[in-house]
Amino acid sequence: MANTTEGGAMRVDTGPTVRVPGAERQQAVRLVDLTTTGTAVTGHTVLADWENLHASGTPRPERAVPGLQIDGCFPAETRLNPHHNWYHDAQFVLRLPDDWNGKLVVTAAPGVRRQYATDRIIADGALAAGYAYAATDKGNSGPDFHTAGRRPGDALVDWSRRLYELAVAARVVVRRHYGAEAHRTYVTGISNGGYLTRAQLERHPDLYDGGVDWEGPLWSAEGPNLFTYLPTALAHYPHYRDSGDPEAAARLIDAGLPAGSEFLWDIHHRTYWDVTQRTYRAVFDPHHPGPGLPPAGVPFAGPGEAGGDADYDYPNRPRAVHEAVARVALTGAIGKPLLSLHGTLDAFLPITLHSDRYADLVAAAGRGRLHRQYRIEGGNHVDGFCDLFPTRLRPLLPAYRTVFKALEDWVEHGTNPPSNRTVAWNDDVDDGDIGTW
Repeated sequence: MANTTEGGAMRVDTGPTVRVPGAERQQAVRLVDLTTTGTAVTGHTVLADWENLHASGTPRPERAVPGLQIDGCFPAETRLNPHHNWYHDAQFVLRLPDDWNGKLVVTAAPGVRRQYATDRIIADGALAAGYAYAATDKGNSGPDFHTAGRRPGDALVDWSRRLYELAVAARVVVRRHYGAEAHRTYVTGISNGGYLTRAQLERHPDLYDGGVDWEGPLWSAEGPNLFTYLPTALAHYPHYRDSGDPEAAARLIDAGLPAGSEFLWDIHHRTYWDVTQRTYRAVFDPHHPGPGLPPAGVPFAGPGEAGGDADYDYPNRPRAVHEAVARVALTGAIGKPLLSLHGTLDAFLPITLHSDRYADLVAAAGRGRLHRQYRIEGGNHVDGFCDLFPTRLRPLLPAYRTVFKALEDWVEHGTNPPSNRTVAWNDDVDDGDIGTW
């Protein structure tokens, strides 16, 4: 075993360690600090994965967390993830702190990001609290993730399988590394990771003790889903931008965008709406652009233009498209406690379409006693936008940490969290006590 120093941060190279069941490849290293304070220096995280997901004022852990980091990958056919120069999907990271609290938290990357995406907003807090931590790239990642799989919907179907695969393996690694079972296993995630949190508690509840869903998207074959409102945004926002036409604005709000979020529309049009509609639509409906055009269509093509998604008509697309979406649809039939939080100014995954409707699904499935939903006034989809609009938006990370603590209290101490509610702007989301909301 050898000690090395990189940029002033110490790591300790390690020899043979516990094997990750099912992994095709893995590498392990002991680190003096598993949080981003240390891993950003030693190169055991990728800053680009977590860029813009947190506000600039987000505090770092107060102390170093020494322990073991294991990077690896499970067998996969696709080669979309370039990390470690492996060019191999189904990559994961496991972090095992020396001062373990006996619990495990697992998550999956949001958006098209990769396995280090939640290092700053989830891993840092979990590791500082003593959790073992595991994260996956979902099995396919990056802007070309829609190329994964052989039939429509495969790319997203793989996400649930990959998170389950990692959670099972991580529990074995924890037992072998510490010599004891994790006495609690929680699943959590932001955005796509929030969707997977819901899906895991619906499909594999016996594997977990509970979860926190941070603004997950809703997939429903009947709608709502991304395709029932993003084409409207693409069709009418440019006219609104250029003319200020109130009728165009009304169409956007009627489609589901939050009233009062108009100041966010331009940056969302440029960075989220178009690329998301095209790349996710290509997963389920690759034939839409027409012969000779790429499955993901033509960027920013307007209504009636070749390869455009601005006039994509999901309700009238072939039955096979709806069946592909049905493969990843949520039911609301969760089997373990789930706390959900979502910002009221989310202009990417609007709260009324993705969070409120999921709460309705849970209630309709008869599982309302296992669920709480918190609507955070002034919250947007990513905390990084708070730096651009500091007087109009507030970060959701403090609320997330308070909600996660409430989940622990619910599961471990039987303390029922407050009922579904909207958390007003002037309520303190960072006091650690959800009961004061």
